[in-house]
Amino acid sequence: MDRKTVAILGGGPAGLAAAEVLAASARFSVTVYEAMPTIGRKFLLAGKSGLNITHSEPYALFAERFGTASPMLRPALDAFGPHHVREWARGLGAETFVGTSGRVFPTAMKASPLLRAWRARLEALGVKILTRHRFTGFSGGSALIGTPERTLRIEADAFLLAFGGASWPRLGSDAAWVSGLRTQGVDIAPFRPANCGFERAWSATFQERFAGEPVKAVAATSMAGRHQGEFVITRHGVEGSLIYAHAASLRDAIERDGLAVLTLDLTPDRDVARLARDLARQDPKASFANRLRKAAGLQGVKAALIRECEPDASRLSPEALAALVKALPLRLDRPRPIAEAISSAGGVRLDAIDDRYMLKALPGVFAAGEMLDWEAPTGGYLLTACLAMGRAAAYGIEDWLTRS
Repeated sequence: MDRKTVAILGGGPAGLAAAEVLAASARFSVTVYEAMPTIGRKFLLAGKSGLNITHSEPYALFAERFGTASPMLRPALDAFGPHHVREWARGLGAETFVGTSGRVFPTAMKASPLLRAWRARLEALGVKILTRHRFTGFSGGSALIGTPERTLRIEADAFLLAFGGASWPRLGSDAAWVSGLRTQGVDIAPFRPANCGFERAWSATFQERFAGEPVKAVAATSMAGRHQGEFVITRHGVEGSLIYAHAASLRDAIERDGLAVLTLDLTPDRDVARLARDLARQDPKASFANRLRKAAGLQGVKAALIRECEPDASRLSPEALAALVKALPLRLDRPRPIAEAISSAGGVRLDAIDDRYMLKALPGVFAAGEMLDWEAPTGGYLLTACLAMGRAAAYGIEDWLTRS
């Protein structure tokens, strides 16, 4: 029996997940082409501080974390959701555990053992992996692949594009593929940073003293809702998990209005009435710092944030100061550059692919992963969705090749 050939362009989670599905069938010969010297570079970077592979929250909530893309992603996630990810990791020798935040990690906390086991499985299935092979465009139904020595013209029965988005370009996600697909009639939304830090012009004194300081045990509210956690003051502004939870909402507000306001509750365990009473009990002759510390337990970076955001805070009445502490408006001016973002929004528009993940403008060419126009918060959602989409695209390829 002649086997169908499938060329997978991109060696990240989506591409490798598709290769695993297709290579499990004797009907397909699969080759993965990766532009970088090694596969899975962003996957490995994500594992440096503990590889968060998925999330343990109820699936109904999990499946809604992808915003407007949730309905499109739902079939893929139904077929390969969080519990499937944990079973898959276990099959590669990586037991997992649920952290205190509900995030799921391999017991080893590293990405490299999992990636090594995954590559070994793929090669045992017959997948050929070629690195330093960069896609440069399509020509006459063939893919042009640049290598250090020459340009190759690759023919295949089906192609899967899994290039990644536009964040962390030094790891391979540089969006260099965009112009080549646009010339083929593929509709692509501009890339924007997601899960990113934001800029604010701090005063010189605040920046010098508090850059690098964590702001712990706070709640933040935006159009994304109210979330509790912590973030970090940077030289340029703010970043960290609590900021990332609001990143899409803040970015959209900046694009729409020119700035965004994140409302901070610096004492989420105290209500405003109690705080006002505690502030009113303080000696009005005491310093502002002492009044904040004794009445609200606020000092250091939190107290400085109040002064930074409202220079006249020390003159406020107890009631007004309590309201400010519970709803401190932190103005943010712009997202940090997309090259620093954990992930990106934008890419191939979802209405440019069919329900098999095939590009409508290029029959026989499929796309999956971060190069599509969707986004998700941090917490294992991104990786789970990339794995699920890669597998769904593989089944789409199988269906198309069977019918064609």
